[in-house]
Order: sequence, then structure tokens, then C-alpha cells
Amino acid sequence: MKTTEICERIAAPIIADLGYELVDVEFVKENGQWVLTFFIDKPGGVDIDDCERVSRAVEPVLDERDPIEPFYYLSVSSPGIDRPLKKQRDYEKRMGAEVSVKLYAPQDKKKEFTGILQSADESTFTLKLLNGEEKVFQKKDAALVRPVIKF
Repeated sequence: MKTTEICERIAAPIIADLGYELVDVEFVKENGQWVLTFFIDKPGGVDIDDCERVSRAVEPVLDERDPIEPFYYLSVSSPGIDRPLKKQRDYEKRMGAEVSVKLYAPQDKKKEFTGILQSADESTFTLKLLNGEEKVFQKKDAALVRPVIKF
């Protein structure tokens, strides 16, 4: 089991009990240091006080269970308005919204597409492209799917 999955299993119930949604977990090396980041959300968004509250609740449990061998820093953050769509619930929340897709390999001689998210299941999603065409993508082929933010 991956480090992020182990940490998600430990932290998700704590975060939910505090009234937040655990959106994603990342464990990455930044500037030579390991960083474990929990991305949280709630209706109306999160602020620094929410992040601190979650950090103070999760940190002692992680310290006690010690699921990560190397030294790491704990971070709690808002996912941001342009957070990538990763889980099925992310696709469901963005249904009918404009999204951009970056693919690992070209399809129809292009690696980037933009359109309105029409549907999604566990393995595929469908966009209505700006030219009116509907196109089905395999989730595994998408390097990045993210909402288009217009100001």
C-alpha cells in the first residue's frame, strides 16, 4: 500500500469528524525534504484557521502510528479552485463545467483539449468540445484534467 493511501486511511476519519472533506493526499519531495500534504475542503472553502485545526488534530495520530519512515513535514492546504479532477467525486462535482485536458500521448494529433464535461464513470469521461463534437477519453490517458477558471 502506498504512503498516501496509508495516511489517508489514518487521517480521513479525523478530518471528517472535524467537518471537512479530505480531497487529496500527496507525499512528495520538495527542495530535498519530504512533505505530506492533506488537501481539505468544506462548503464555502477553507482558511488558515481550518488548516491549522486539521493539522493539530492529525499530527499527534500520525506521530503515534508512525506510518512514514523518513523525516517529513506535515502540510494542510486548500485544494484551490483549479484543483485537478482525480477522483470520481471530482468529476461529479464538475459535471457541466468547462475543463481542460492534457494527455500523455496525442489523440487526433493533439495533446490538449477543452470542453464541457458531459459524463464520467470509473474509467472514462466525455467532453463536448468547443467545436460541438463529443469526445470520450480514458482517464488513464489523461495526465491532467482541471477546471477552466474565467475571471
